[in-house]
Amino acid sequence: MIGKRIGMQAGHHDETPGALKASMEKGGVRPQLQEGILRLSEFHTYPAPGVLIGAFMVDYALELLAVTADQKLYGVCETPKCLPDALQILARTTTGNNRLKVVPIGKFAITLNGPTDAETAEAIRVYVDLEKLKRFPTIDIWYANSPAYDKHTMKGLLQDEIFRAGRTILSYEKVRVAVKKKKKWSSVTCPCCGETVPDYLIEGDHCGACGSMKYYEKL
Repeated sequence: MIGKRIGMQAGHHDETPGALKASMEKGGVRPQLQEGILRLSEFHTYPAPGVLIGAFMVDYALELLAVTADQKLYGVCETPKCLPDALQILARTTTGNNRLKVVPIGKFAITLNGPTDAETAEAIRVYVDLEKLKRFPTIDIWYANSPAYDKHTMKGLLQDEIFRAGRTILSYEKVRVAVKKKKKWSSVTCPCCGETVPDYLIEGDHCGACGSMKYYEKL
């Protein structure tokens, strides 16, 4: 089923699993990572350049930590665009299991660490290295959001270049991150809407939906 849906987006070049796999083979991507990229592309609905680079970032972080996705991991993503999906699929750190934090800084970077009982954890931060990008001109102009990049004519070239580049456009650093411990909470009923929320999410005398986080109007 993977990929009957990949490549169905209008305006994209050939993004079927066969074409994607051929591009990965040409770029020398190892089989295990190829499978992960196919799953990631399916989840994201198409093989966006950001998720492809993200796959190499997560794969690199896992290797540097000497862990596998089967282990309990925690991730931080510094952009909400594309990259969170790579962590969710390839490292199994998700917003739903509360092991993925998205910080909208706007940098294409991730941090990954294992569990700990301490207040801080040693982690690996992987990021796109601008100096290394210079060796790959198509990725470079795409990453810079340059008008020189034409998505209608250069998308296939960009994809091939990403697979050829692999980890070589990435750098890493060892960092320390704060560990947020789970706290006990109680259920509180909002007097405005009558719905219940955890006590630590109450804003004064009302819930977020009746205050600063309101995003809908009733019909």
